[in-house]
Amino acid sequence: MPANKIRLALVDDHQIVIDGLTAVLKEQQEVQIVLTANSGVNMLQLLQTNEVDILLSDVMMDGMNGQELARAVRKQFPKIKIIALSMSGAGEIVDEMINNADITGYLLKQTGKDELIQAIIKVYNGGQYFQPQILDALAEQSRIKKSNTETNLTIREIEIIKLMEQGLSNKQIVTQLNISVRTVETHRKNIFRKTNTNTVLALVKWAYEHQLLKR
Repeated sequence: MPANKIRLALVDDHQIVIDGLTAVLKEQQEVQIVLTANSGVNMLQLLQTNEVDILLSDVMMDGMNGQELARAVRKQFPKIKIIALSMSGAGEIVDEMINNADITGYLLKQTGKDELIQAIIKVYNGGQYFQPQILDALAEQSRIKKSNTETNLTIREIEIIKLMEQGLSNKQIVTQLNISVRTVETHRKNIFRKTNTNTVLALVKWAYEHQLLKR
């Protein structure tokens, strides 16, 4: 247990989440909630005049999202450690939070009280905390990145995949991109070859799995 209470700040654009975390943490001897906010902008303002050890931040917030807030906190308050809280454990999101926002922990919002406290203490003591399912998602994200690199699709080919997913015919793609029919046909052949698919449905499935298309 830390000699002094760990000073926490909580930010989430849903007050019910703030209330729930406050209810869970207020009885814990290890921590003290010193700040709460419902937006990234408000949290940044509050941090100007309050000392905090760890920021528990929602990821998908309106306005300034968790990644933008984390980057701003890292720049303005480099001593504050950041644990992301999210409903989503998607590898792409976690990867962006780690690489672009330099977080030191990532927890799903369904995490239990004991694990939450464990994560806070570990991060406070200089460690990092990522749940097993988050590490699995990161490993899958790494596999997808490697696969996409090996597939070596061009920017134009990716653009055409997106138009194919929208149901556009070759002639419509020609009009959209101002290229010849033969060029479109060549691109389609190369796309099917590179992705090892032979139908539009199989291609679209592949593209979603490899995060070239957003759901």
